[in-house]
Amino acid sequence: MSDTRTPAQIEADIISRREQLAVVLDEIGVRVHPKTIIGDAKAKVASTVDRTAGRAYVAVNRSVSDVKAQFVSEDGSPRLERVIPVALLVVGAVVLLTVPARRKRR
Repeated sequence: MSDTRTPAQIEADIISRREQLAVVLDEIGVRVHPKTIIGDAKAKVASTVDRTAGRAYVAVNRSVSDVKAQFVSEDGSPRLERVIPVALLVVGAVVLLTVPARRKRR
């Protein structure tokens, strides 16, 4: 396995490898620069927040649709047999919470 390259070819190869190494070192320098690291971390956090917010939106939307389906029929009319008892419970709770407050003021 003899090397038949000339000294000029070897020197050209060394110069080429130095240039490649310089490019790699520059790239490493950019990757480990604090601004790059912070930017990457911010992008990752923003992506995670967006994904989490999207999942939360879908879950809330599904829950609201489920609750709405309990009180509204498929044709869009209210289901009075379910709306009236809930309304009465809400009114009763408001009355129970406000009556003791009025008695304490006197």
